[in-house]
Amino acid sequence: MRQAMAGAEVGDDVFGDDPTVQRLERLVADLLGKQAAVFVSSGTQSNLCALLAHCQRGDEYLVGDHAHTYMYEGGGAAVLGSIQPQTVPMLDSGMLDLDAARASIKPDDAHFARTRLLCLENTTDGKVLDLQQLQSGRDLADEHNLGYHLDGARLWNASVALEVAPGEIATPFDTVSVCLSKGLGAPVGSVLCGSHELISEARKWRKMLGGAMRQVGLIAAAGEHAINNHIERLVDDHRNAEALAQGLSEIDGLQVDAQDTNMVFVHTMAAHSDLERRLVARGIMTRWSGTNTRMVLHLDVNEADIQTIVTAVAEELKA
Repeated sequence: MRQAMAGAEVGDDVFGDDPTVQRLERLVADLLGKQAAVFVSSGTQSNLCALLAHCQRGDEYLVGDHAHTYMYEGGGAAVLGSIQPQTVPMLDSGMLDLDAARASIKPDDAHFARTRLLCLENTTDGKVLDLQQLQSGRDLADEHNLGYHLDGARLWNASVALEVAPGEIATPFDTVSVCLSKGLGAPVGSVLCGSHELISEARKWRKMLGGAMRQVGLIAAAGEHAINNHIERLVDDHRNAEALAQGLSEIDGLQVDAQDTNMVFVHTMAAHSDLERRLVARGIMTRWSGTNTRMVLHLDVNEADIQTIVTAVAEELKA
């Protein structure tokens, strides 16, 4: 990947003439079956550009009550776009409760924000939404003339878990955001895909948000390498997550919840002071919120590391 970055041909992406960025955008758009794509600095910026492209001031979007675009992106749609989030309960599967979503759609009345967009996330907390669930959201969007956006930061994991092409997951959506870091291992970057019209609008918002960059082919090359080399290997992360969940579940005092992909959710039955720091001292980086943590497997964690992690957690819980 670093060799690809060092050898990348660059131009000026503000003017649309960086050849490596152009190649990456075409690659991802083709993979997802969309007309166009725009390379952005982060998943947060990608989702925000999509929301701004779909909605105007005073509009609202329907979003899961624990979805990333609502919970963990700084309220950007409301703060920067004057777009109101209308939260919808999420089912245990990670899917939105579409009956609740339907009931939340506002009538055409001056008293209400205009409902313009339905947003899903796949994967969400490691859970994979299947093609039928994704299509059911499309049907609701069509029924009420809504746009349909997917926060697909980990779409690649969903694709591997479902054993379908990435484009099959993207098909029902008007816009799709995918991440190049996380499981794919690029240092930075996301790509937003959609129609020519929506991506042109998103590109304008990217500029306004300060996201237009110059010789950005240096990092686009890393994303291109990740797409071409690191998608199929995600199955290794899923397998390692399953093994980690199994090993941790055998430790007294832990409650473990493994999902469909590369995440393992762990809860300690009793408080353990300074556990995060003690694990870091042993070379294991985790983040804890009280007695809870989410362990995420990626290409820098291999099969041999799993027993090291399990042993370290077991010993530190006894300390």
